Amino acid sequence: MKKLFLSAASLLLMTTGLKSFAQDAATAPPPQEVAPEASKPKLTFKPAGRILFDGALFAPNKNGFSDGVALPDIRLGGTATYGKFSAKLDIGYGMSKLSLKDVYIGFKPNEYNSFKLGYFVHQFGLNAATSSSMKPTMIAPTSDTFFNATGRNLGLGYLYDKGQFFLGASLFASSQSLSLTPGQQGKISVGAMERFVWRPIRSDGNVVQIGISTWYQSAEHLDDNDTPGEVHTSPGFFNFSANFPTKVNNVSMLQATVTNAKAVFKMSPELILAKDRFALEGQYYFMNVDRKNGLHSYNAHGGYASLRALILGDSKYGYSHGDAGLATPSPKTLECVIGYDITDAYDRKAGIAGGISNDYSVTFNYYLNKYIICRLRYNYTTDRLASFAPNRHVNMIQARVMFKF
Repeated sequence: MKKLFLSAASLLLMTTGLKSFAQDAATAPPPQEVAPEASKPKLTFKPAGRILFDGALFAPNKNGFSDGVALPDIRLGGTATYGKFSAKLDIGYGMSKLSLKDVYIGFKPNEYNSFKLGYFVHQFGLNAATSSSMKPTMIAPTSDTFFNATGRNLGLGYLYDKGQFFLGASLFASSQSLSLTPGQQGKISVGAMERFVWRPIRSDGNVVQIGISTWYQSAEHLDDNDTPGEVHTSPGFFNFSANFPTKVNNVSMLQATVTNAKAVFKMSPELILAKDRFALEGQYYFMNVDRKNGLHSYNAHGGYASLRALILGDSKYGYSHGDAGLATPSPKTLECVIGYDITDAYDRKAGIAGGISNDYSVTFNYYLNKYIICRLRYNYTTDRLASFAPNRHVNMIQARVMFKF
């Protein structure tokens, strides 16, 4: 009897234990897998390049203008990324010259902030949103070229891009720092610039954007002492220039050399308005060069406006958030752009006759696919060297086929 009781008790305890174990197993969290080592970022490389083929007819066909064809820009390079870091190298060949384009290291700590260090186009004005080959007017506005608003410089750039606001700020050295050593310059030209944009409406087919850019830079110098081991800094200066708006011929149009310069200040407000298939882009430039030895400061100003319309394909203009500008239209889209540009580089008080230009243009852009764009442009351009000089004028019909990847 005692043995029977002990056996029953043992069986009861065993059953209770199994039941408890089953309940614990049912309620216990699933076993945790041993997490593998955190995946490391991978190095990726994306090649990039472009080929531009231009042809042009001029009337009158003289004074440096000659009908013909050209390969104004051939580029090859690419972008490498590794986690939050990136690097870009872009080498170009055009007009029988080999040159460096974008050469920089990038860092993007999060979605809204990014940095660049190297040689690149810094944020100043609306044209910083598009590369030289992606201008809707085919050729960059003369005013943007003359004021060197989107030329490349060696420096550090910062971007903030979130919601209604976009900010670009840079510290830089003059572009001649890439080709001349500090000893050859005698004294390095340095500066700072910024671009601030407010875009309260920025959806496809509805864009309202206003912005302001400012630029301050010390004068450029050269070492004009031929004695080895000695540096003699020349007086400060700035050179501003622009050719007639074509890549087939290099014909000088505006030229202003400002001597005894201390520093330059530039300011440029910008505007974008877009509604469905129509858009208006505009920008104004003002520049003041402060000078030494009692010389009058040099002032110049200019601006452009472009009325854009989508004829075939897309029915609305898109918006490119990261560039703070209108997006490139989709493939199979035909666009018409009517543009006007004026640049006044003539300052009688400063004694500098840089010239006054006017450019009227009509451009048709056909975005064939994601790699090929065809452009056809007509423009009438005038240039007056001084108030007492006769006008120079030319009619141009230009065509371009671009392959870009």
